[in-house]
Amino acid sequence: MDIQMPKMDGYMTTREIRTLKNNKKANIPIVAMTANAFEEDKEKSFKAGMNAHITKPIDIKILSQ
Repeated sequence: MDIQMPKMDGYMTTREIRTLKNNKKANIPIVAMTANAFEEDKEKSFKAGMNAHITKPIDIKILSQ
């Protein structure tokens, strides 16, 4: 999930996905993808309902894990 999107940021989008009535769709894994690498940025991602947080530039080894 890209955090900085034009109409709805990634946090809001994730919260909306988590409220879907379809349980399978509502529980899809969501990974934050952002240049924001501070601990508070990670916490904000998890509080929004994301499952993981990776920073740009993307490290393929970390992404694979």
